[in-house]
This record gives sequence, structure tokens and C-alpha cells, in this order.
Amino acid sequence: MGSLEGIVSALFGEGTNTVDIVLLLTVLSLLPSIVLMMTGFTRIVIVLGFLRNAMGTQSAPPNQVIIGLALFLTMFVMGPTLNTIYEDAYKPYAAGEIAQEEFFDRAMVPTRSFMMRQTTESDMSFFVSLSGNTYENLDAIPNSVLIPAFMTSEIKRAFQIGFMIYIPFIVIDMIVASTLMAMGMMMLPPAMISLPFKIILFVIADGWTLTIGTLVQSFFVT
Repeated sequence: MGSLEGIVSALFGEGTNTVDIVLLLTVLSLLPSIVLMMTGFTRIVIVLGFLRNAMGTQSAPPNQVIIGLALFLTMFVMGPTLNTIYEDAYKPYAAGEIAQEEFFDRAMVPTRSFMMRQTTESDMSFFVSLSGNTYENLDAIPNSVLIPAFMTSEIKRAFQIGFMIYIPFIVIDMIVASTLMAMGMMMLPPAMISLPFKIILFVIADGWTLTIGTLVQSFFVT
């Protein structure tokens, strides 16, 4: 524990105590869940998975690349929120101006604001009705209601974007399948012929830029 305290103290200052270390380890252990539940990671990784399936490239790009790209895109999208947390919550806490409880309260303010913007009214109303409670305003809605509503909205938007991504690739598959059938080449798998055409179309259309641009803009256009 002494060496761990030394590392943490070097990173976060000499005032770091055992409670801070336990808190830090707890946050790190919960970080994957936090990223999944309270950021745009869910929408991004689902859309990228849809894109790979629509192209029919099996494991290209591999899961590690998709998850890595999703993580960095999440950091890009969450940049303004993270900066607000750093300025309003972390810096005063590191300076000893506020306690841990206030640190978490301040950190949740921009996080809740982000989730509120991305959550549809229908999903929010649905989970509020499931909770069996009524709230005077949005600020009164607890995280136990906001987070599942936010995640449901993220999954819905991801499927909507995924549907739009599938359309051009399905058209190519249909054209290739109809052409092969008209030529009497019944035994030749259409996917084998359509795959190169889908890849070249995706490259010519600068598909990665279009997909990533659509994803990022979807977080700022509500």
C-alpha cells in the first residue's frame, strides 16, 4: 500500500490519503460501467457494429479497433462535459476547497445535462411512469430514472442510424443477386461478388468520414 500511496501522491498531490486511494480504485473499477451508461459510447459502438455487419466484412475491422475508435470518439464527444467537470469539480477538490460529496455533486451536473439533452421525452416519461413518482421539474428526476431513460434513447438512435447505413448496402446486394440470377449463375454466392463493390463504394464515398461525422453531429443536434 505504501508504494501505491506514493504513486497516487505523485499523480494527485501529497495530500492524498488512504480514503482517496480507495475512492480512486473504486472509480477505476466502475469506469467501464460509467462509460457505457453515462456517455455516448453505447450509440457509437452499436453504429460501428452495424456498419461492419452491413458491409459484410466479417471481422474487419476487428472488435479491438471498433472499441478503440468508439472510445476515442466518446472522448471527443464528451470533451465539453469533461472540461466542465475538470474546471468545476476536480480542480476545487484537488485544491482542497470542496469535500468528496460536493465533488460528486458538481461532477454530476454537466453529466446530467448531457444525458438530459440526449434523452427523448417519450423515454423519460416512460421511466418516470414506471417509477410511480411525479417530479416538479427535470432537475428533480433521480439518476436511477435518468440513466435507463438515457440508455434506451441511445440504443434507439443507434438503431435508427444503423438502419440508414444498411440501405445502400442492401441495394447493392439486391442488384448483384438479381444480376447473377438473370445470368443463370445460381450457385455463385451473391455476397462474394457484392462485397468488393460495397467496399469500393464505401471508399469512394469516404464512408468513414460520413459515418463518424453523422455520429458526432447526432450528439449536438437534438
